[in-house]
Amino acid sequence: MDLSAGTALELHSYAGSDIGRRRKTNEDAYFCDDELGLWIVADGMGGHAAGEVASHEACEAIWGMVKRGVPLLEASPPEGREQRAVRLLEGAVQSATYMVYAMAELDSGKAGMGTTISAMLRSDSRVLTAQVGDSRIYRVRDGRAEQLTEDHTLVAWQIKQGLITEQDARTSKQRNVITRAVGNRDYVQVDITWVDIEIGDVFLLCSDGLHGYLELDEVAGIAATGGDLAVHRFLELANSRGGRDNITAVVVEAW
Repeated sequence: MDLSAGTALELHSYAGSDIGRRRKTNEDAYFCDDELGLWIVADGMGGHAAGEVASHEACEAIWGMVKRGVPLLEASPPEGREQRAVRLLEGAVQSATYMVYAMAELDSGKAGMGTTISAMLRSDSRVLTAQVGDSRIYRVRDGRAEQLTEDHTLVAWQIKQGLITEQDARTSKQRNVITRAVGNRDYVQVDITWVDIEIGDVFLLCSDGLHGYLELDEVAGIAATGGDLAVHRFLELANSRGGRDNITAVVVEAW
């Protein structure tokens, strides 16, 4: 997606997902549309395959709304376009929230289902990120990685409040308790952030089945291997260190 036409910068994505070594089903989902400029990772939760339904349906709902909204956004006046882009992506996540919630209300077997969402939308020389839950988005620049999103988990909140240390969080029995999800209620607070892009940047969107095994200083080295090989190495690393959860990685490279 090019909202102001005038940049030669291109974004190309590579993605993969693995069931891991302990789970019987893969409740992760991902979506990549380089032409539209939209990338999503979702990690579903809920019994009886409800997590799988939640993650896939949420990705579809977000894609559908963004696809319909982008042409209107591109045709709109430059003034106020940033705010309209924010409303489009946030509205897309909210639509997914309401849809997943409604599905669970109609089917008692899917009660309590939900999903995390880490989404990234291209806007000319920047991207807009949307975050709910504990999947993550990283950016690698000049050989250094930084985490762009904030985990919505109980331990992350406890660290922020100074109640526990990061070392305590690694062994906490509450480390998998998330405080926000798409679908367990009919509304969710979405973190929206603008992020600039430079040629050579690499973005990693991933579920906690990967980042739970991944140190920040390892991200850049693996991402530097490039493309499908980088995705394979991320999945391989998580499996080699236990693979207790489903593993999903989306690598987006700026050329």
